Amino acid sequence: MSKKTLVIGASMNRSRYSNIAINRLTSHKVPTVAIGLRTGEVAGVKIETEKLPFEDIDTVTLYLGPPRQPEYYDYIISLNPDRVIFNPGTENPEFFRLLREKNIEVEVACTLILLSTGQY
Repeated sequence: MSKKTLVIGASMNRSRYSNIAINRLTSHKVPTVAIGLRTGEVAGVKIETEKLPFEDIDTVTLYLGPPRQPEYYDYIISLNPDRVIFNPGTENPEFFRLLREKNIEVEVACTLILLSTGQY
């Protein structure tokens, strides 16, 4: 797979789904970058704390609740990903609309399930 993925809401806490997702993405050989509240490293992926201008992002997978998403709207749209995955608990109709207006696919799904079923 070459669907370079940005994980937003990345955590060093091994029990967090974002952490598990980074591990699964890397084990599936998906190029992965991450942004979180604190710097760190998960499965060889450095967690950044700034909105860096990552290039060639195919997928953004969100682990950030709707109240915290507005500060990322313009940033995510500027990356021009093919799709944004809204994991359980991150669903946000306002952001869905903004993304669709920019022809960015909205997928309400679980990254872990997509990976485990070969649908990623």
